[in-house]
Amino acid sequence: MPDRKLIRPNLRDYKTVRREPREEKEEEPAPASGAFVPARRKQVPPEQTNAENFYYLKQMGSKTPMIIVLTDGEELRGWIEWYDRDCIKVHRLNEPNLLVYKHSIKYLFKEREA
Repeated sequence: MPDRKLIRPNLRDYKTVRREPREEKEEEPAPASGAFVPARRKQVPPEQTNAENFYYLKQMGSKTPMIIVLTDGEELRGWIEWYDRDCIKVHRLNEPNLLVYKHSIKYLFKEREA
């Protein structure tokens, strides 16, 4: 079982925010049968969810040993020293450190999960 601690904020510490009642909009009459009704478009999801950033920061902070599998099948072992939008720096023991472009990474995972 993982050693994860669930942190829950005490909701009594936060002030309740009163919301004012919504203003009632006048309803539009229903369209006649066969009339074209444009469908509402779904909103485009955000380009950046920050999940990747959170993952990298967590692994960097704990210096988690990682295995990085490149698109050609080569495996790199080490921990993530830093990252930016396009690449990560992998710190390796007894070997030179590497700067790896993210587009050349097939996937990566923690070494203890191997």
